Amino acid sequence: MKVLVTGAFGHVGSHCIAELLQQGHEVRCFDVRRPQTEAVAARFNGCVEVRWGDVRDAAAVRAAVAGCDVIIHLAAIIPPLSNEQPELARQVNVDGTRNVLEAAQAQATPPKLLYASTFDLFGHTRHLPPPRRVTDPVFATDPYTEHKMAGEAMVKDSALTWTIFRFSDVPQIALREAHPIAFEIRLDTRMEVIHPRDLALALANALRCDAVWGKLWLIGGGPTCQPTYGEYLGKILTAMGIGMLPDEAFTTKEYVTDWLDTEESQRLLQYQRASFDDIVKEIAALLGWRKYFVPLARPFARRAILKLSPYWKEYQQRRA
Repeated sequence: MKVLVTGAFGHVGSHCIAELLQQGHEVRCFDVRRPQTEAVAARFNGCVEVRWGDVRDAAAVRAAVAGCDVIIHLAAIIPPLSNEQPELARQVNVDGTRNVLEAAQAQATPPKLLYASTFDLFGHTRHLPPPRRVTDPVFATDPYTEHKMAGEAMVKDSALTWTIFRFSDVPQIALREAHPIAFEIRLDTRMEVIHPRDLALALANALRCDAVWGKLWLIGGGPTCQPTYGEYLGKILTAMGIGMLPDEAFTTKEYVTDWLDTEESQRLLQYQRASFDDIVKEIAALLGWRKYFVPLARPFARRAILKLSPYWKEYQQRRA
């Protein structure tokens, strides 16, 4: 099967490519050319067809779509960048999706479309008993969720054979720099995660599963991947030798994640393998020899991270 992956050299896309190749598919990759994407593309040199381009460019999208059997549409701008540059995000997330749909529908034999969406669409649900289900209502709470709501509507209204996957949180298996967004999630927020390799398996397995088409699915790591945000962040920071940060550094405002009912998607796609603890261990292992120096750097690292929190600054000012 010839599969086009948009946003192919991003976080999820790179894992998706590897799984598609493992399952014997012919893969065409479409992404914006920049140093980061070129570095990822180099890992698949000779194994995939690469088409550099931007989903905002309708002509480039048409050329990329031509001759494909299935499109896995991952290309998107997500938070925090979608909040910082909402118009750019709209052009990519909404106009880009429209370009993909129009290009696909213009083919003599239109390809199937798997559209990547998000569990953020359920809005603020901490007051509701979990889990969230596909029948639950959706709400736009920021530019990204507005875009994904619009994208889902366009996909459903298209003449294509489609399926929509709403992903849970997909942590990067990498050592990442701290970002202020980490403090914008209240600690008792329910958060489901999924290992990117398991998500890639779900995407690839969907191409061989007739039952997924024409429906919307929730894709998450399952019961072993359902911490609160405090547990999530605390385990990762502790595994990296930094330790959990003070409660006062975090917002008390509502956030938009929750646990999901993935029983049916797991039954069909058989993709849930890694637990949250597995994810933590894999991230911690990336420290390598650096773990021996973490105790020395810990006080400095904690101070640097806490400087990113406006809530910690307010707390310190109140105490003073």
